[in-house]
Amino acid sequence: MTTTSHPVRRGLAAGITMLAATALVISGTLSILRGIAGVTEDEVFLIPSEYTYQLDVSAWGWVHLVLGVLLVVVALGMMANATWARIFAYCLAALSIIANFLSLPYYPWWSVIVIVMDLIVIWAISTWTPRRI
Repeated sequence: MTTTSHPVRRGLAAGITMLAATALVISGTLSILRGIAGVTEDEVFLIPSEYTYQLDVSAWGWVHLVLGVLLVVVALGMMANATWARIFAYCLAALSIIANFLSLPYYPWWSVIVIVMDLIVIWAISTWTPRRI
C-alpha cells in the first residue's frame, strides 16, 4: 500500500460522511416542513376515505415534526464526526422510511422523495467504515 492512498481514503470517508449528513439535513427539513403543515392542518394533504393506517393529519404532523427534528440533530452530530450519530442515523432513517410509507396516501410525492433521501442516507453511511482508514 502506498502512502498516497491513505489521505485519499480519508478524504473519501469524510466526503461520504458529509453526503450522508447533508442528506439527513434535507430529509429532516422536509419532515419538519411536512410536520408543520400537518399540525396546522394545511390543505395540502390528500385525505383518503379508506386507508388501513388512518390517523388524523395533525397526528401525522406531530410524528413527522419530531422525527424531522431528531434527523437534523443526528445530522449535526454526524458533521461533528460523533459515533453515536452514525448509529442513530441508521435507526432514524429507517423510522423515517416507515413513517413516510404509512403516510403515503396523505401526500404521495413528498413521501416518495423523503423515502429516497433516507435510502441515500442509509447507503452513504453503510458504504464506509472509519476503522479501515
